Amino acid sequence: MKKLLSKSVQKDESGTTVVEFGIIAIPMCVMMLGTLDIGHTYYVNAVLTGELNELARSSSLEGSSVTAQQNVIDARVKKAIQVIAPNSTVTTTRRYYKTFSKAAAAEAEEWTDTNGDGICNEDEPYVDANVNDVWDSDGGDSGQGGARDVVIIKVEVTYPRMFPVKKLIGMPEDVILISDSILANQPYAAQSDYTTAITRQCTDD
Repeated sequence: MKKLLSKSVQKDESGTTVVEFGIIAIPMCVMMLGTLDIGHTYYVNAVLTGELNELARSSSLEGSSVTAQQNVIDARVKKAIQVIAPNSTVTTTRRYYKTFSKAAAAEAEEWTDTNGDGICNEDEPYVDANVNDVWDSDGGDSGQGGARDVVIIKVEVTYPRMFPVKKLIGMPEDVILISDSILANQPYAAQSDYTTAITRQCTDD
């Protein structure tokens, strides 16, 4: 009787499907959530790229150098991003140069690096080429600039992941997307030029 029961138990395959499903269910769920998360990230990035292109076109027009107008344009981009990433933080920055070559080079303003740390500080002298009273590590100036100026606009989007993949596969808790565009403001007037460069001293602020 025991031998018959033992053979019967050995041949009984009922319930194996449940066990097998239990083994593969977790990896399948992780893969599915990971795929959805990556897909959402690509979608947000695509929207960001499209909005940045529109932002660049709007920013190059006359009147865009006015801060209030820039705020309106930036708010429009932020609103579009937050429709698909509700908890996102959207930050827009602008740096302008007088030529495309200077924007591409993004070279620091000349300074005497007496302490050799690669940063203008500790009262080191520097040439304030754009006369904005600060040492610029990229040679640019903040803002949209004026007519014919070359502007680099960068939009950074940060938001918590939509799906809980961080705890499952160790991905970063937040998604960070950065997109930038370079453009020349329209020639609605003559391009202004900087006044004579001034030699100043860098502070530790």
